[in-house]
Amino acid sequence: MADAAVGGASVVIELLVRRFKCPNPACRAVTFAEQITGLTSPHARYTPPVREQLTSIALALAGRAGARLAGMLGLRVAKDTLLRLVRATPEDPVGQIRVLGVDDFALRKGDSYATILVDLERRRPVDVLPGRDAEPLAAWLKRHPEVEIICRDRAGAYAEGARSGAPQAVQVADAWHLWHNLGEAVEKTVAAHHTCVRTTFENTVPAAPPTSDDIWQTPPPPAPAAGMLDVCGRERRLVTRTRERYTAVQQLLEGGSTLENICRTLQLDRSTVRRFVRAASIDELLVKATNRSTILDEYKPHLHQRWNEGCHNSTQLHQEIVALGFAGSIQTVQRYLRPFKAATAAPPVRRPAPRPRRIVRWIMTDPGNLTADDAADLKEIRTNCPELDAVTHHVRDFATMMRDLRGDQLPAWMERVLADDLPALHSLVTGLSRDIDAVTAGLSTPWSSGQIEGQVTRTKLLKRQGYGRANLDFLRKRVLLTP
Repeated sequence: MADAAVGGASVVIELLVRRFKCPNPACRAVTFAEQITGLTSPHARYTPPVREQLTSIALALAGRAGARLAGMLGLRVAKDTLLRLVRATPEDPVGQIRVLGVDDFALRKGDSYATILVDLERRRPVDVLPGRDAEPLAAWLKRHPEVEIICRDRAGAYAEGARSGAPQAVQVADAWHLWHNLGEAVEKTVAAHHTCVRTTFENTVPAAPPTSDDIWQTPPPPAPAAGMLDVCGRERRLVTRTRERYTAVQQLLEGGSTLENICRTLQLDRSTVRRFVRAASIDELLVKATNRSTILDEYKPHLHQRWNEGCHNSTQLHQEIVALGFAGSIQTVQRYLRPFKAATAAPPVRRPAPRPRRIVRWIMTDPGNLTADDAADLKEIRTNCPELDAVTHHVRDFATMMRDLRGDQLPAWMERVLADDLPALHSLVTGLSRDIDAVTAGLSTPWSSGQIEGQVTRTKLLKRQGYGRANLDFLRKRVLLTP
């Protein structure tokens, strides 16, 4: 039998034991080997201390990595043996659970999922269920009628499973997910009114024109309208393609085609088609497509100014912005400047309009945490766009309600939102009204899914250590037993 290594050297205990034969012809074992209490067990090749060591290694590192570490410690073991040790390890009893957290995680993103259950008071996972449907959760809850509070996201399956399996429990919608849903609605609203934002920021005095007349060999080209046009005034290929796809998707949808048929006809991914179907207008898609951040954004005004001053050397311009902190390659600068050569001059340096997500961040941030410049820009936007001013008021009221745990104010907040012309927020209110009890509890109690998200992150780490080869039963053991 293999015993714990001594000085890094493997130790093997050779035993001489008696073997007994069973005279009963119906006995399947036929013979029995003598066992030494505390040292041996049937079919075991390791002493109990070594078995505990190998089990701990397997829980921490799984198969291949665990076998490599064990070999360095003087313990020869196969990866499959480590997997068997994990599967054979008994689980601790669940005990009484009063506050349960529920969330899902991807075994294979977009393909298969599982559900993790967490005891929020003891701060440890208690089970992992296959799938993310209502039935497994309901069956588990029926075996644990002591559950009083269930924290979950706003997924309909978990809500149904909780109602079916534990009707006595109070369901609590996670506050972070509520805030995230509000942020998505705000982003849609900002995208719908980004034309107003562009007008606010572009109605400023442009930078001084070039000092040398020979730079302007042709009239200055129109400046790109929030990324819709290139420097020559032509519509960008991305914008043209987005318009064509949106028109094609809407025509097929009006003709009664399903999402699957549209995907096959246009040869587009399902997620792309779904995004085009859900978009309220083409402008919502174009704002997202043409306002993506790049590492060059911060340095574009400098490039425009230097180009208009007569410096057309990409290498020199790259060196100048590197000195300002740019970390990209010269090819990035060359690709950006290439259209300017056809237009002879770069667009005039304008005050850049902030991108939608930046505006969303300003709206969703506590006013006391905004910089003076950000606060001034947000104030200017609110002054020129009444819809975004109303959104900002609603967001700050919601934040106060969350911070002070005043869920009783939710109905009044929903009425104020419905009184304004804000379709994205109206959709949010409609969704909240379908789960009003859980949402109110989420805004009234300190319980949330924060630590559940931490357990999901830990679970993903354990899953990736297995390179996607571990079955759910093995992953479940590691989630429940790994310290």
